[in-house]
Amino acid sequence: MKIPSGRGLSRLGPRGTFGMALLDAAKESDRIVGLTADLAITSGMERFRVQMPERFFNVGIAEQNLVGIAAGLADDGWIPFATTFANFAAMRSCEFVRHHLGYMQQNVKIVGIGAGFAMGQFGNTHYSLEDVGVLRSIPNLTIVSPADCSEVYAAVYAIAASFAPTYLRLSGVPSMPCVDQEGTSFNLGEARVLRSGTDVTFIGTGSMVSVAVRAANQLTARGLSVGVVNMHTLKPIDELVLNGLVGQTAALVTIEEHSVIGGLGSAVAEVVAAVMAAPPLLRLGVCDAFPKVGSYEYALEQCGLVDNVIATAVERWVRGAA
Repeated sequence: MKIPSGRGLSRLGPRGTFGMALLDAAKESDRIVGLTADLAITSGMERFRVQMPERFFNVGIAEQNLVGIAAGLADDGWIPFATTFANFAAMRSCEFVRHHLGYMQQNVKIVGIGAGFAMGQFGNTHYSLEDVGVLRSIPNLTIVSPADCSEVYAAVYAIAASFAPTYLRLSGVPSMPCVDQEGTSFNLGEARVLRSGTDVTFIGTGSMVSVAVRAANQLTARGLSVGVVNMHTLKPIDELVLNGLVGQTAALVTIEEHSVIGGLGSAVAEVVAAVMAAPPLLRLGVCDAFPKVGSYEYALEQCGLVDNVIATAVERWVRGAA
């Protein structure tokens, strides 16, 4: 697998990148099939539909059937990638995901597009701020949340090669910033440590990794030693990296385009809470409320998920706790 230019993929956005990666992977593996709940264009699968019509299935606006049909194909030896909006994948189809992917362990790859605030003006009916919290408790389910479009491309290949039932969470929008991950490889379940710091370490996932990097740059300029970890796999979470941060950094901050309940922050807290003398943890994300509807940028600003606001809040917290 050779990943195309990160900047070129960024212009496509996470959905366009997913569609390109799926088509490329399907050319190498004749067992890959694509399914969608009437979202071929929206999920970036239009070229797949045109070039591989015999391996493409549009089940219509029937997300529960989407999972069931994908499970049937998996049971016959296919590797199905099933796409719909993240909120419908996680919540409308939850029982089907639990039964077919969790309990039966069918090798289905659910792709939740438009996660977080990516649906903008469509509002809270289409925002996906609870999906990780809903799905994380289901046994045998891998959850992946790529940090940038290059990682989306790599993730498609990685989960296609894995026999684990998987939820691929696509957050962010076109022109999604590239994250500097040079020299690190993408492996499921293995976090990417982008830099180390002794005062505070950001643990980010999905679209918020690039925000964490920019906030870290600001805090470094203010005299703090700041680390950044890209936790692209939310389940199984990399406990080895998390345990390694204990004693290395004085404080931890999680940041996610998701509710602070049940997502990355909760997963990290569950690990470090069992460690004696673990550093304090600040969880940043969407508070326990439905935010006001607006553009993607407005939603992030409303929830304080922008680099300058995060840098200021974390500096006050760290210096106040010191």
